[in-house]
Amino acid sequence: MFTTKEEKKAAEEISNSSNVIGKGTVIEGNIETFGNIRIEGRINGNIKSKSKIALGHSSHVDGNITAQNVDIEGTVKGKIEISEVLVLKATAVVHGDISTGKLVVEPGAVFNGSCKMGAAIKDIKSADNGATAHAYRSEAI
Repeated sequence: MFTTKEEKKAAEEISNSSNVIGKGTVIEGNIETFGNIRIEGRINGNIKSKSKIALGHSSHVDGNITAQNVDIEGTVKGKIEISEVLVLKATAVVHGDISTGKLVVEPGAVFNGSCKMGAAIKDIKSADNGATAHAYRSEAI
């Protein structure tokens, strides 16, 4: 996939980056990142990460989520496509369809929609260059 060690190192640094959207922050529009992202605020738009998304207790997302791994403690209204593991914590509220490799649901979580598990999930593609996300694993946020 990569031809030089420098390109490989640069791609690893990008995928290991972390982003935080704080409580009280409202974003209107889509978010796309190669790295991890933690959201405590409100997002009105789609979220795409080639790594991990962590939605905190105060988070609210009106839009679709596409990522490698996701932990949800807040509210999501939209379609969720996860290539590896989706974790719905006890305070999670999800209204929308889920497609994931593996699903973990804690007691108390609310989920309204359909769920497809274990099926081959398409690679997460970047809008800018079509690069795929299957080369790296993310660390916990």
